[in-house]
Amino acid sequence: MIEALILGFVQGLTEFLPISSSAHLRILGEFLPGAQDPGAAFTAITQLGTETAVIVFFWRDIVRIVSHWFGSFTGRVPRNDPDARMGWLIIIGSLPIIVLGLLFQDAIETTLRSLWITATMLVVFGLILGLADWAGAKRRKLDDLTVGHGVIFGFAQALALIPGVSRSGGTITAGLFLGYERAAAARYAFLLAIPAVFGSGLYQLVKSFGEPSVYNLVETGAATVVAFFVGLAVIAFFMSYISKRSFLPFVIYRVLLGGTLFVLLGMGVIQP
Repeated sequence: MIEALILGFVQGLTEFLPISSSAHLRILGEFLPGAQDPGAAFTAITQLGTETAVIVFFWRDIVRIVSHWFGSFTGRVPRNDPDARMGWLIIIGSLPIIVLGLLFQDAIETTLRSLWITATMLVVFGLILGLADWAGAKRRKLDDLTVGHGVIFGFAQALALIPGVSRSGGTITAGLFLGYERAAAARYAFLLAIPAVFGSGLYQLVKSFGEPSVYNLVETGAATVVAFFVGLAVIAFFMSYISKRSFLPFVIYRVLLGGTLFVLLGMGVIQP
């Protein structure tokens, strides 16, 4: 239970920062007494806690988007209403990760969880995030979001199926390259994650019944609750932080973490 609570805390702490929560859970698992990968199912289920934090934090936005999206079908809301349009853009942007997640499910749960891959993704996508933050125009707002951009955001989010990429990091990086403001890219990234994470988490939750796993449902549930409360605090901090500061500290952290992981793997301290 203590291990699960620690992992839940780390999940909440890292989910919304562009440093990859799945990478941190994967790495931390090697240093806990059991010294084993918590598993893709544990990661997906605990993400239900952090995504519930997104719903709480952006509750007014979500209610407005959903009501306007449904209203656009009845004519109560114009089809070109920004919130109704955002509903469609969230649906469109969610399609890539759903399709790719189902197609590559076996690889996601096995091969792609190698720590060599995790270390590489931490470094490479950390440097790409730094480049995007430096080169991006940061002028576009969410009202400028197009269907094409929504698809690009969606494929960027799908890269997070690989531990080390980061769901928020991948989508925010795409947004910065497309010229969006930091806060706008982050807001869309968080909203875009809701359908995918809830779909994946609930699927893994149902699938986990009757199957052996590192942590039982009670332990996983406790970790999910911890992830919710920690995640809620981190969202508030992160949205305030990026409105004034760059992503450079996260880039440096990713490169150092990835480099340290390479050293530990090379010395045989941990196994991939």
